[in-house]
Amino acid sequence: MKIEQIIWQEAAGWSVDMDSVSVIKPQLVLAFGGKTALKNPKSWNSIQKRYPGALLVSCTTSGEIFNTQVLDESISLTALEFEKTRVDAAKINLNEVENRYEAGKMLGQSLQKPDLKLMIVISDGKNVNGSELVRGLNEVGNGVPITGGLAGDGDRFESTLVGLNEIPEEDNIVAISFYGQDLKVGYGSMGGWDTFGPERLVTHSEGNILYKLDDQPALELYKKYLGPQAAELPGSGLRFPLNIKGGENGMDLVRTIVGIDEEEGALIFAGDIPQGSTTQLMKVNFTRLVDGAVEAAGQSIVPFQDSEPEFALLVSCVGRKLLLGEQIEDEVEEVREVLGEEPAMAGFYSYGEISPGGKISNCQLHNQTMTITTLSEK
Repeated sequence: MKIEQIIWQEAAGWSVDMDSVSVIKPQLVLAFGGKTALKNPKSWNSIQKRYPGALLVSCTTSGEIFNTQVLDESISLTALEFEKTRVDAAKINLNEVENRYEAGKMLGQSLQKPDLKLMIVISDGKNVNGSELVRGLNEVGNGVPITGGLAGDGDRFESTLVGLNEIPEEDNIVAISFYGQDLKVGYGSMGGWDTFGPERLVTHSEGNILYKLDDQPALELYKKYLGPQAAELPGSGLRFPLNIKGGENGMDLVRTIVGIDEEEGALIFAGDIPQGSTTQLMKVNFTRLVDGAVEAAGQSIVPFQDSEPEFALLVSCVGRKLLLGEQIEDEVEEVREVLGEEPAMAGFYSYGEISPGGKISNCQLHNQTMTITTLSEK
């Protein structure tokens, strides 16, 4: 595998001359960036010119990861040339399907081939119910690892953009498929938050919309805990994610707020909040957040034994970034310590992370985790 990484920043521009010819011929280019930067046709034309014929997958973020740097409103560019692995990609727009479940199912079906080794999914993060999406993907996944994440928009929650071979737009979902037995794959996902306060029963919810906890309006309850920060919802709600006990497949899951409905007194989450489930609010534990990133990195290198991966895709939650603040690069640097100096690292801060969890092979939607996918050709 050959890898080229380039960064664009407003003050400095591109870190290389984009008019020059790349020394590699990648099948896949990943572009993670700020909304203004990625929507700029000039930037997009520069990427296409440097990498003709490559699959160009892009998304907006809540922060870009470039090696051990965490940046905002930049473009983190990673080009991957595989020697033996075949790469394909497909895109679907949410307006083309009946629901998010069908979107996941159709994407998964479109890329199914006997030697499928891995699927990475990059989805709109504002208008998608991630739980429905992963259910559709799992329906046709045949046990193949599926990882990835939901695009971000800082802490604004206005719109998220995803693209395949074109300037990214709203409501898109892209799946990247990797084929062949020469690709070695690892993955890991871990959080690090503490539960607090009383356990509460979900007495009214529909999909990813939570109306009542213990028969109390959910929005009113969150405002109580947030105090003066309630005026900053939904962004400030990231400080208090919701733990769902014994959720999908019996595992506890964390859910993050992506929107509010003042009229209904409801909270909108990145994934389902099952009615009848038991929940508990969560709060930050700074040490455990970084420890969670270390554990995720450790999980991701288990398949590599006496070797190191060549590339690591990091998808971490926007809530972790907001709470770690100036210490945000700590979690990325700790991941580097675990992975070693060899792997190129890139990724983004998201509105949701996709990965198998624990001993469960099916992919799941996670929130408030660091999720890592590692790749290497044998």
